[in-house]
Amino acid sequence: MKLLFDENLSRKLVPLLAAEYPGSIHVEHASLLEADDVTVWTYAASNGFIIASKDSDFQQRSLTRGHPPKGLWLRVGNAPTSAVVQLLRSRLIEVAAFAADPKRSVLALS
Repeated sequence: MKLLFDENLSRKLVPLLAAEYPGSIHVEHASLLEADDVTVWTYAASNGFIIASKDSDFQQRSLTRGHPPKGLWLRVGNAPTSAVVQLLRSRLIEVAAFAADPKRSVLALS
């Protein structure tokens, strides 16, 4: 279960969550900084990522288009990176169940 962190999230999340979410990357590492949503969506779908974002754009796209890719909507506002790390660590079992569920396209965490 690997995440593609959107540009609205810190690139520091990749090493901080490497044990829990191995293979995850930030859009910067995929040369997708400032890429439009369709490009990020296509990359995630083609490479087996779940898109993790603070934006509702990917959540809406997941609901209307289905998956892949799946969308992980982090409803944390301007929370510091440490809060995002804590949220993703504490909800790891829920995220894993979501990733394995063939019917679900989006998961909102707050």
